[in-house]
Amino acid sequence: MKTKGLLLPLIAAGGIAYTGISIARTQPHHDLTQPPSPAPRSAFAATVAAVGLIEPQSENIAVGSHRPGIVERILVKAGDLVKAGAPLAALDLRELNAQLASARAREAESQAQVTVATATLAEARDLLGFLENIRDSRAISEEQTTGRRRTVDIAAAREMAARASLESARAAVDIIQTEIDRSILRAPIDATVLRVNLRPGETVTTQPTADPYFILGDVRELHVRVDVDEHEAWRLKSGTSAVARVRGNAEQSCDLAFMRIEPCVIPKRSLTGAATERVDTRVLQVIYRLQNQGAVTLYPGQQMDVFINAEGSERIQQ
Repeated sequence: MKTKGLLLPLIAAGGIAYTGISIARTQPHHDLTQPPSPAPRSAFAATVAAVGLIEPQSENIAVGSHRPGIVERILVKAGDLVKAGAPLAALDLRELNAQLASARAREAESQAQVTVATATLAEARDLLGFLENIRDSRAISEEQTTGRRRTVDIAAAREMAARASLESARAAVDIIQTEIDRSILRAPIDATVLRVNLRPGETVTTQPTADPYFILGDVRELHVRVDVDEHEAWRLKSGTSAVARVRGNAEQSCDLAFMRIEPCVIPKRSLTGAATERVDTRVLQVIYRLQNQGAVTLYPGQQMDVFINAEGSERIQQ
């Protein structure tokens, strides 16, 4: 009787064990793997960890356009070295060239009017001089002399008006030539073209765009813009040293030289993409200079893990 009473529980226990073993065998087996690179570590006893973004020493320059229009030619490509004032792109100039031709025609017409007015004034003065040189006052009347003087004054006024009209026509030509020059997008400084986001046939405006037409920067020296969480900002000291490690290869690092602290806490803009990252964080930005950048291949816009020396900034216990 006791054996019969234990039979069903034993069968149930065996079924549960068999089910567990079957489920365990069907699960995929994953071997533990080592990370592709060790996690970055600080070399300081006390540190402020932050994320830095590499930028040119001139910062990124988003080149805009003075005039709206259609792009006719792109004159540079990414990676080109350009001098200050070098053309980057040219807009369609057909309308402005037509206006320039019309303005030059008006300038030529005004020049002809000045020539006529000058000749008329000279003729009027000659006639007045002829009358004034007649010694016998009885040969001419006073009214004739007065009339000739009035004619000279009128001719002089007309010449002045013609010259003013000529200056206005020349100014109109200069304005159009200036607009033609402003239709060419130029480099503001000696720099490297970091990005070209413009193609022939596309429209440009004078309004700021989320994606600039050209991004330029002086990359002869690279800086790192470090975003320090506002909760860690109290630990920062001006002039502190720091080390930046390359993401994906923590063995590659660069020493950083302190440049400045930008004394304004702003919303965080440069995101790392981590799942645990807060997007409502406010940060204090610190600018460092890469000291041995030649030893590591780095590019503007690249993120780095930055460790700032915070020794001596421990919180005072109450």
